[in-house]
Amino acid sequence: MVLALAAGAVLVGALPSHAKITGAVASTDAGTVNVRSGPATDQKVVGTLAKGAGPEVFCKARGEHISGHVRASSTWLRIGKARWIANAYIAWSTSPDLPWCAAATQEATAARVNTGGGELNVRNAANSTAGRQGGFANGASLPVQCQVWGQEVDGTARTTGVWYKIGDKRYVSAAYVGWSKGEPWLPWCGQDPPSVPRGGNQGFISAHAPAAQAGDDATGVPASVTIAQAILETGWGRGALAREDHNLFGMKCFGSPGDHALGCRDYATFECSPTGGCFDIDATFRAYETVADSFRDHGDLLSNWSRYDTAMDHADDPKRFASEIQKAGYATDPKYAEKLIGIMDDYDLYRFD
Repeated sequence: MVLALAAGAVLVGALPSHAKITGAVASTDAGTVNVRSGPATDQKVVGTLAKGAGPEVFCKARGEHISGHVRASSTWLRIGKARWIANAYIAWSTSPDLPWCAAATQEATAARVNTGGGELNVRNAANSTAGRQGGFANGASLPVQCQVWGQEVDGTARTTGVWYKIGDKRYVSAAYVGWSKGEPWLPWCGQDPPSVPRGGNQGFISAHAPAAQAGDDATGVPASVTIAQAILETGWGRGALAREDHNLFGMKCFGSPGDHALGCRDYATFECSPTGGCFDIDATFRAYETVADSFRDHGDLLSNWSRYDTAMDHADDPKRFASEIQKAGYATDPKYAEKLIGIMDDYDLYRFD
């Protein structure tokens, strides 16, 4: 852990205003634009905007990628309480600097340097030894674009390996950054947009079977078990961890994102102990650039860790394999293997092995 402070040039920006943002115009070929309760098309329609309407915008969030009348974009705009529109259907009379929405409150939130008095270095990579690109004074606002995983830093705001990208080859450690109204749900730089389940249960199976079969070919992990695990871990792709960070197998970080993930993010989760019952905890999970990366990480884990050697010895028997990974401690749910086998039987997942 290192400190990311040093003396040097100071770049001070004015603190942003969080008044409603005007200049947005709904733009379609014809008809209306749906207003939804969340930033995805599987969220409830709570209203519409007529072509040419000018909604007041509060803040932005990352959501489902939409190819709209104006642009293709994964940015969604909050225009009221639980009211969201896709920026893909919005033309702007000006080019506003849209603030992020805080994850907890959905209020517009601003990133501000929190050093306790010193200056915050800007680096050309997510590392305190990377080339210095100037600095920001304590209290200055930061134009955060996305986040990356880098060197862990022990700062005044927190201890973290997250760094914020604020421009081309310009990064600051999140350990020295606070948010005025709470932290937003920032995307990882280069990450695919959130996944939105389509086609029901069979649609989920069809969409993910090729990646599971590729893993079977590469590692020997039965595709039937892999698909069943993805179903069980994500609730058929509906869980936040799968949707937002493409983590289909509940892979935790344990201090590092490993070789396949972009970084680590905290989630609330539910665990079961063999002797102490079940309970809610907070845990840190791996975030992936793509769903395919999640499958690769899963296959490497089961095929390379010695604790799963017995399971791999029975890779030609999916039911035995499921039982052995539970015995080896893959999941804390005492009925984990039983549930996997039930899913494999119900949907004849063995056909993918």
